Amino acid sequence: MIKPSVLLFALLISAPAWYRLLLDEVELIQVLIRFLIAVPIAALLLAGLRFVLAGYQKAGEEPATLVTPEPYDNSSGSGRSS
Repeated sequence: MIKPSVLLFALLISAPAWYRLLLDEVELIQVLIRFLIAVPIAALLLAGLRFVLAGYQKAGEEPATLVTPEPYDNSSGSGRSS
């Protein structure tokens, strides 16, 4: 199944064709063909981007320890008064 991000990026790539369709300079069939060509190109570009960015992921890192905040009691009188 094609990811929505691929379809959105393909729509962005083919946006000039959709604009020219609004101006009635091209036919709908040509715009749809350009969109269909843009889908695999967008899939390859986004897969390449995911591949490159996956190399920056930290491997083997343990999740951070959870720290629960404790209320601060300033009743000892050693702090400044306002």
